[in-house]
Amino acid sequence: MEGTMNLVPEIKGDGLVLRPVRRSDSGLIELYGSDDRVARMTTSIPHPLPPGSTDAFVARAMSGLGGELVWVMDASPFGGAELKGLISLERMDPGPRGGSQSEIGYWVAPAWWNTGLASAAVQALVDANPLNDDTLFGSVFQDNPASARVLTNAGFQYVGDAESFSVARNAKVPTWTYIRKLN
Repeated sequence: MEGTMNLVPEIKGDGLVLRPVRRSDSGLIELYGSDDRVARMTTSIPHPLPPGSTDAFVARAMSGLGGELVWVMDASPFGGAELKGLISLERMDPGPRGGSQSEIGYWVAPAWWNTGLASAAVQALVDANPLNDDTLFGSVFQDNPASARVLTNAGFQYVGDAESFSVARNAKVPTWTYIRKLN
């Protein structure tokens, strides 16, 4: 676990700290992740949430294995809730001209929708660039324009339409894809 702390550095943002996932986060991750409104806006959270899936996710996030680094959106240093959402970077294969690339993903618990939290978290992660990426990508479902605004507010540029499979919806869903050059 000590190695994970080095892989997932704490990042200070506007009114929040992005910090590594802890075992004690399991309950809130399960509570928020089992909300259909959250699960339907992600590609990977099933609904209903199967027993044990949150514990498996937390163990994977804490291990640093699997190519994805996960942070908790924690506002407790500012008098807010300890877990308001999650944000991650997943390593991608280098582009055609080399360089490192990652895909950003995030979800916010419904109590903090439309509060600027996701924008603050994405901007903090972009500014910190903890993987020293040249490029970040992001995709959002087309029925989630608020998430698209989060990316464009952080300087991401629209590059096209695609589709991704949503486990919660058990269907392919149209997406908008965005890119942000960093270096």
